[in-house]
Amino acid sequence: MSNKTEESILLDRRSFLGNSGKIALSATAITLMSGISPTHAKNSGSSQQQEQDVRILNTAISAEHEAVAAYQLGAESGLLSKGVLDVAVHFQGHHKEHIDVLSSTVRKMGGDASDARPKYDFPVHKLKNERDVLTFAAGLERGAVSAYAGAIPLFENNDLAKAAASILADEAMHWAILRQALGLDPVPAAFFS
Repeated sequence: MSNKTEESILLDRRSFLGNSGKIALSATAITLMSGISPTHAKNSGSSQQQEQDVRILNTAISAEHEAVAAYQLGAESGLLSKGVLDVAVHFQGHHKEHIDVLSSTVRKMGGDASDARPKYDFPVHKLKNERDVLTFAAGLERGAVSAYAGAIPLFENNDLAKAAASILADEAMHWAILRQALGLDPVPAAFFS
């Protein structure tokens, strides 16, 4: 492959990453979750069912904290080119928004939101270049898609299930964009499993 072709591919990829990073979290998640009044949240379902919803939300919050920490690790690694770094920071911002909305919802439901752990056991020793960081981030995003897909049917409150589906869509977009940046098929199958 000639240098000119390689430069063209890199520029196309950077342009793709730069533009795709502008995809924002659907306002649906924020509307659905922030629109749940404390009265509705506290009165929907039994106390036991509500506690289950809070546990599910706190599990999601914990995963979102992990994603924020992972993107911070990638951003500070010095391994990311400017375009990829910009997208990573943008995606990290989405995860921070998820934390804010999910935490607010837990508090409206009378619960305590999960805090970030002081330390995460990331495979830092395996992150040697930009591709390694992208692969690591893509794996986390795929895990998030899987986790939200598993959580949605467990919610007693349908509004929470809808909001989780909206966040799942955002995580799936992150995963697809990271796969595209890695030169992989961004959507490898018609169904996620």
